[in-house]
Amino acid sequence: MAERNFVAFDLGAESGRSVLGKLADGKLTLEVTHRFPNLNSRMNGRLHWNLLDQWDQIKIGLTKSVAMASDLAGIGMDTWGVDFGLLSKSGEILGSPVHYRDGRTDGVMERTFAKLGRDKIYAATGIQFMQLNTLFQLMAMREAKSELLDQADTMLFMPDLFNYLFTGERKSEYSIASTSQMLDARTGQWATVMLQQLGLPTKILPVIVPSGSVIGPIQKRLMAELGVGAIPVIAPGCHDTASAVAAAPAEGDDWCYISSGTWSLMGVELDKPILSDNALQLNYTNEGGVGGKIRFLKNIMGLWLVQECRRQFLKEGHDHSYTELTTMASRAEGMRSLIDLDHPPFGLPGEMTGKIESYCQATHQPVPHARGEFVRCCLDSLALTYRKTLEGLESIVGKKIAVIHIVGGGTQNELLNQMTADACGRPVVAGPVEATAIGNVLVQAMATGDVPSLAAARNIVRDSFGVKRYEPTDTAKWDAAYDKFKHLKV
Repeated sequence: MAERNFVAFDLGAESGRSVLGKLADGKLTLEVTHRFPNLNSRMNGRLHWNLLDQWDQIKIGLTKSVAMASDLAGIGMDTWGVDFGLLSKSGEILGSPVHYRDGRTDGVMERTFAKLGRDKIYAATGIQFMQLNTLFQLMAMREAKSELLDQADTMLFMPDLFNYLFTGERKSEYSIASTSQMLDARTGQWATVMLQQLGLPTKILPVIVPSGSVIGPIQKRLMAELGVGAIPVIAPGCHDTASAVAAAPAEGDDWCYISSGTWSLMGVELDKPILSDNALQLNYTNEGGVGGKIRFLKNIMGLWLVQECRRQFLKEGHDHSYTELTTMASRAEGMRSLIDLDHPPFGLPGEMTGKIESYCQATHQPVPHARGEFVRCCLDSLALTYRKTLEGLESIVGKKIAVIHIVGGGTQNELLNQMTADACGRPVVAGPVEATAIGNVLVQAMATGDVPSLAAARNIVRDSFGVKRYEPTDTAKWDAAYDKFKHLKV
């Protein structure tokens, strides 16, 4: 196979980057061409993403990539889920996209249930209830009588919005649209009846296209601005987890995945959604995946708590890398203090160490004091949350999961990887680290015909990137900690 070059743009909650992927002779190599912080700030009391800076950084990433490989076969965009921009009929962007951690959705989910029952919404969408979901963001705008919502002609999720800026096309890729809690889980199309019952406008909803769709070429004015050719813009798994799961080097059907980063998403890959009472009761989600698959999973507050602790330490004058924090945690006493990651204050930015202290006091546990103790508390609790999530998965899908594949940036935390194996009593296969960019590139290659199938893409991952296996070694102490963890109440 002649070398084929693709660029993956991968934007996470903390940072973004452009990655040049070179595919040749059945193997893939990656090179990061540009990194940048993903900025957000408050304006008029709202937490917004900095769309102008994001777009500038994406354009810089493209020009740097083209300088390294001018013959690009495609570029693809993936981001976090649920957030969106609004367009006017003439194509103007209406306002700056609001951050999913903004407080405008406080209490909205409960008020929405009063209009249309929780069970009816889940029966339609099969999506985990989280107040940050697009559905509740739109309900918050409707409650506030937002003029932007009335003026909008089209709603586009963040990767769709960047695809629009590249091509002028208003389309939404399946996996990113599925995070909204606005899609019919069975048909993969908008749940318009439900949305109309809630009084939300359906005229703003774009056409949904499958993962691996060619959106169109870069607009001529952008080609002139950047000095690039008519590069195809391809929608990979535009939700970053969809691309990451596509790159899981797994075989068979007895595995589950954890896409580990700011969020941890833990689940299995299915052909059809599960909308059972058990799935509703345990609050699992049916999100779209590459190849029309269903990512049946649970969204877990992942390394966010560690990230927030690090920010707090920095404010206090202690600048530690994540590697240093993990080393400090490894030296702290394990299972001393545990927290429920779903405790609402933990989802909000700021003062994380104080929130952990308050939680431990309220649950009559030792209060962390040293920085390593705070991080150890977060990591212990995350590993035990994985165990709880695994038990739920097995009870719903009705089979035992033999191995856990961890992909994404969190695979670099070897302490957490071993904790996960011990807490869950299952072997953990960690890697590849760059799963999201890998999946992004390989789904683009599927769109161009360079890779024939998802199974072939995973073969390329196994042949191109190393993994590390962690076997359970000390499960007894985790059994005792899990019993304590399950009974935590504030």
